[in-house]
Amino acid sequence: MCQLLDAPQLTQDAGIKSKMGRPTGEYYGAVPAMLPFKLVYSDDYYLPIGAHVFPAQKYRYIHQRLLETGVAEPSDFLEPSPASDEDVLLVHTPEYVHKLKTGTLSPREELQMEVPYSLGLVRAFVLAAGGSILAGQRALTDKVAFNIGGGFHHAFPDHGEGFCVIHDVAVAIRRLQSDKKIVRAMTVDCDVHQGNGTAAIFSGTREASDPLPSRASFVPSRADVRSATAGDVFTISLHQENNYPAWKPTSSIDVNLPDGTGDDDYLAWLDNALSSGLRQFEPELICYIAGADPYREDQLGGLALTIEGLKRRDELMFRVARAREIPVMVTFAGGYARRVEDTVTIHCNTVIAAKEVFGG
Repeated sequence: MCQLLDAPQLTQDAGIKSKMGRPTGEYYGAVPAMLPFKLVYSDDYYLPIGAHVFPAQKYRYIHQRLLETGVAEPSDFLEPSPASDEDVLLVHTPEYVHKLKTGTLSPREELQMEVPYSLGLVRAFVLAAGGSILAGQRALTDKVAFNIGGGFHHAFPDHGEGFCVIHDVAVAIRRLQSDKKIVRAMTVDCDVHQGNGTAAIFSGTREASDPLPSRASFVPSRADVRSATAGDVFTISLHQENNYPAWKPTSSIDVNLPDGTGDDDYLAWLDNALSSGLRQFEPELICYIAGADPYREDQLGGLALTIEGLKRRDELMFRVARAREIPVMVTFAGGYARRVEDTVTIHCNTVIAAKEVFGG
């Protein structure tokens, strides 16, 4: 099994400048097969990036673990098709898409992506976008669906950043809106890094709203709230403040968490953010970006969630969605634990949490 490369722990300042640079897992028991939802997956999700802090092999490991533990069976998986150029152009500029397809990115643009450019890399990202489209479509019929990949929330309309080349979640939302399957969507981003690309893509006219309710024992450095008065997508991001990216565009709700935030405080703020967001906005689909990198042993994160706490996070998200009868499309986003097995466990537990909440 390929091991994740060791990387130096980031200082606070270094963590802001670049995404690159900062266990034994608990597995929350196999659940009988016959999932009441589908898992979108392809072996071609593998990113051809060589030795890198991003564990490109994790998608195959997740697929293998779900099958070996009996959580899923082969019939639970769907094979995606690549997103079309028309789909990608719903979010990304023609100039950027042309550069990706022809290999004419500037050296600066390639450096900004922080993954080595190749046509194979672009194909993998286009396929992941197709996977999120399919997962979004299935979520509308099955109440929940997973893309075992995706969540590339740092991609902007005209450039890539932070290991992200194409914003698959935004492409899926815009495709579903274009097909008139939905009008309003909400993104709930629980990656340790703020969803800057998501915020920029879906930015609209927003007015100041009441602050989030808080716990007396814990107040993040900022809990920024905006009311999406003119947008069709409401964006929530719960992330470590002193981390990548340096510039954080305004989401509908940004919860900027201090270093070392643990399970209970994190879950309280997620609960507050969901309650506030759903008072202001009525989505027809929630796109849940279920990053594994709030984990306390993550190389690129500085929060302190346990594997158990991350599963509780997933359960909370799914319980809220089920109670309100809002379909959920899940993508996995980041995860950089020194033991890639821990990252795989965290992602598999998200599937188990959905199984437990949505039943058989």
